[in-house]
Amino acid sequence: MTSIEFKNKVQKESKPLKHYAYKLTRNVEDSNDLVQDTMLKAFTYQHKFEAGTNLKGWLYTIMKNTFINNYRRLVKKNTFIDQTDNDYFLDMVSPLIKNEGEQKFIRQDIEKAINKLPLNLSKPFTMNFKGFKYHEIAEILHIPIGTVKTRIFVARRALRQELYIYGKIYGLDSI
Repeated sequence: MTSIEFKNKVQKESKPLKHYAYKLTRNVEDSNDLVQDTMLKAFTYQHKFEAGTNLKGWLYTIMKNTFINNYRRLVKKNTFIDQTDNDYFLDMVSPLIKNEGEQKFIRQDIEKAINKLPLNLSKPFTMNFKGFKYHEIAEILHIPIGTVKTRIFVARRALRQELYIYGKIYGLDSI
């Protein structure tokens, strides 16, 4: 296979590679970088490609391995190993105690808000909060699954309105 034929075949695969790169990175800029790295490696190691084999699979393998290597490099770069002596913590007499008073008030406000909801909204909401799936709630309460979803949605909206002050305090009001 000549260099020109190889180049043309690789360029035909660039669009599917971009989609695959985006699935891996979930970022447009990172996916473009990954495609560029893959193309560079493909042209650099063109002599290792065996004519008659699956070019698309070869390119996808290069991309996947490049992504994994970049990820490992990033994790290793961001890993911090503390080699200092932590004698300060060993010499402490009393353990660190966290003040949970504020959390207790927040929990009470949430419970009050849930208790204000009508039973037909609070029951599906609390069951969903405890981990029940929509279809399980529908079977237990003997109501359609669409009704379960609607009631949970309405309950969440009512709770969001009732507890809006916490959203402002903790910066969650834009979510």
